[in-house]
Amino acid sequence: MTPSNTTGQTPVPGRPFTHEMVIVHRVFRRESALLPRLVRAVPEGDAARAGRLAAYVREYLDGLHVHHRTEDELIWPLLRARADRDDLVARMEEQHERIDAGLDAVTGRLPVWERAADRPARDSLADALDEHRAALLDHLADEEHLVLPLVEEHLTVAEWALVGRRGMEHIPRNKRMLALGAILEEATETEAAFFLGQVPAVGRLLWRAVGRRQYAARCRALRGALDPAGAADGEHTP
Repeated sequence: MTPSNTTGQTPVPGRPFTHEMVIVHRVFRRESALLPRLVRAVPEGDAARAGRLAAYVREYLDGLHVHHRTEDELIWPLLRARADRDDLVARMEEQHERIDAGLDAVTGRLPVWERAADRPARDSLADALDEHRAALLDHLADEEHLVLPLVEEHLTVAEWALVGRRGMEHIPRNKRMLALGAILEEATETEAAFFLGQVPAVGRLLWRAVGRRQYAARCRALRGALDPAGAADGEHTP
């Protein structure tokens, strides 16, 4: 099959149309590195801080679940039907299962830490997050190097666009500015211009007037314990 992806529509000028997935992966890499550090930085007995951070961990878990469920539903079936690479699709599915098992371990340890805010529960949760990150990094690397080239060959631009829309649909409206900030933090100037260009005009105005500061404030609140001097990285998003 030769899909109709030769329309010149690319998410970032001069890049493959799947490049937006690479940018999203940067967010998961960054957050999966930050989370165990943030957990370990919570002082023993600080239940309030543990509760706030636990809520943030759950947001991350939900976002990754949606990301993988979208791939399971919209990408793997098409590749299995068109690319004659059942082995690779099976490998991706197995990696998702391994990641899901790690996320279940994190989910199970979160309430214990929230209740006790003690060192053993904290360290157990951080260790589970470290294990999750190791599995995730293997998967993201395989997906970028092995799967995205097949997507370029066997999926249409319209089919790929549905993947992005489906992911956006699952982000609550009151969290969309934060999600945009998370992406823009990892984007080059060209990539940021593309992503902002996909946002309706009113959304771009909201981002510049409110969203950018909202995201920067969240970065300070979450990351200040790690590096007070650099906790406002979100201020530098476009």
